[in-house]
Amino acid sequence: MSDPKPRLSRRGLLRVAGAGAGALVFPHLPFAGRQTMAKIERIETFPARIPTHGRFKFFEGPAGTPLGRPTVMIKLTADDGTVGWGESVPIPRWSYETLETSTLVIEKYLAPTLIGRDPLDFEGAHAAMEAAIAPGLTVGMPITKAGLDIALHDLAGRLTGQSLAQMWGKSVGGSLTLSWTLNPKTLDETEGLIEQGRQRGFRHFNIKVAPDPAVDVELARIVKRLVPDGFLWADANGGYDLATALEAAPRLADAGADVLESPIRPNRISGYQALRKQGALPILMDEGVMSPVDLEEFIRLEMLDGVAQKPARCGGLVSCRRQIEMLQEAGLMWLGSGLTDPDISLSATLALFSAYGLKRPAALNGPQFLAESVLKAPLAPVDGRLPAPEGPGLEIEVDEAKVRELHRRTGQL
Repeated sequence: MSDPKPRLSRRGLLRVAGAGAGALVFPHLPFAGRQTMAKIERIETFPARIPTHGRFKFFEGPAGTPLGRPTVMIKLTADDGTVGWGESVPIPRWSYETLETSTLVIEKYLAPTLIGRDPLDFEGAHAAMEAAIAPGLTVGMPITKAGLDIALHDLAGRLTGQSLAQMWGKSVGGSLTLSWTLNPKTLDETEGLIEQGRQRGFRHFNIKVAPDPAVDVELARIVKRLVPDGFLWADANGGYDLATALEAAPRLADAGADVLESPIRPNRISGYQALRKQGALPILMDEGVMSPVDLEEFIRLEMLDGVAQKPARCGGLVSCRRQIEMLQEAGLMWLGSGLTDPDISLSATLALFSAYGLKRPAALNGPQFLAESVLKAPLAPVDGRLPAPEGPGLEIEVDEAKVRELHRRTGQL
């Protein structure tokens, strides 16, 4: 099922370059030039740890004990009483952002810059957040900022009566096919984990690989043997060195993998160029693509065949939406992924991927690994699919009593 390797044409590169030169301005923002009478009056944070079930390596302590999934739930209240919800989803084992730092940065640095602002002024809000927490090589604290971006979109949608798709001039509705994540501790567990997914209607699987290609290739073979028609997505989370990645890619392709995500760390520029030139599998980036400016440079350097998109990773919907447009303009691949998003962040992600016509199964595994939801109607896949929101904003009803109880159980940071 591998796609032909995408190549960036000169015309495509020029289109992307032109877009990227003004990437921080974010063209085609909703409500550009439009104002509302409402102003942001209050921003509240509710840091918590959501209990997990099943094993997922990113939420384990040193001894393999479950730590819970960190989240900072964010409530934006306008001066007319309208409320928007967002969620920052830090994972210390995935990035440098933590539950504690995300909470502190929102409360002390980002929230004060947004109080009193027009909720429809996305460009002004992002400029203010960028000034409050400056970039280093790329966007500073993007996972943290994403939660506020999502809350702004929810608030704007509720103030205007528009869904996110309508804000972007896209079609409303539809549902997304999901992929089931396989993260076995030993290969012997693989068949049982596949069966768990099948019982819940999943027909596509993504596997965590690295650092041992022998184990990874056997894992891919097991999955392909049991699910021959499924889309098989291998994600190394930067866990190979270059020599191992160059060895693993053709072997994973022979075993049936369709794509290889994040084979090496994102700062290994020449390594990504070598892997793309090898051409064994489409090479996708993830961890290092935080902004449209980053993506523009990586495309110019011919480092990638596509990107696994995550609004929660890259500062929110404004940035992720622009990146998807750039990939589409360049004729490159984009897949839909997440950070084991709880339901608030997940709802925003579903809206974006549906509006932009995601073609392949999305690796959105929050419902797979998270044991609780703060929604009155939790998002639950049926036959391996989830519907995208159609109503105003995120079209979710948050149970604030659950939010406060989860926050209380987590205790003082």
